[in-house]
Amino acid sequence: MRHKIATRKLNRTSEHRKALFKNMLNALIKHEQIETTLPKAKELKVAIDKIITLGKRNTLSSKRILISKLQDQNNVKKITTTLIKRYEKRNGGYSRVIRSGYRYGDNAPKAFIELVDKDFNAKGQDSGPSQKKIDNKEKDKVEAKKDKK
Repeated sequence: MRHKIATRKLNRTSEHRKALFKNMLNALIKHEQIETTLPKAKELKVAIDKIITLGKRNTLSSKRILISKLQDQNNVKKITTTLIKRYEKRNGGYSRVIRSGYRYGDNAPKAFIELVDKDFNAKGQDSGPSQKKIDNKEKDKVEAKKDKK
């Protein structure tokens, strides 16, 4: 019997589940809207609300806890600067889950999870490989060609 067990297992080991939610939390904080399956979105809603509530404390210990949970300095900075100002008068409910149909391959229910009062410019922000790394590699190639001549 599963008495007093609150979270879904999602057919993953605990380490895989922890890594999955860390990556999804980072993506949600960065882009402010992501699409995933409905059960993952429902679990992620609880996690992101706790993360933002923790960030609203804005103490050194809360920042350290956020760094240990997210392992991304830029997202912790975004939480402790922009998201605190956006949600200072809100007492919870920082995210919403919107159902978006079913996936083509396996008919799994899909859903969007997004932050309430989101910044529309954040969607798709630097998606794909890091643009700075690509730019630096191209500069190195150009410089190498100039050196050969």
